[in-house]
Amino acid sequence: MSWSGPGFIIAIVAISTIGWLVSSWIRAKHGYPLENEWSGSTEKTNSEDPQAARKVELLTNENEQLTGKVSRLEERIAVLERIATDPARRTAEEIEKLRD
Repeated sequence: MSWSGPGFIIAIVAISTIGWLVSSWIRAKHGYPLENEWSGSTEKTNSEDPQAARKVELLTNENEQLTGKVSRLEERIAVLERIATDPARRTAEEIEKLRD
């Protein structure tokens, strides 16, 4: 075998390409993100999976509910902080105004 010819370079390029293809195939088969040379990595998306779409929808709804609860709790905490820091006389006057 002659080490000084174009055949050696072609063999190196072929081996590298085949290794990259096999590596990408194994990663895709097992669900790992594929590496993209120009823009980082790409995620494996399965738009045909109805369970995944349903799960995303449920998580989105739960997120909206929790966001609403957090905002209501923040409002309540603000009221409690105002009551705790305001003078007693002013708080008593506001309570009397609400009774009238």
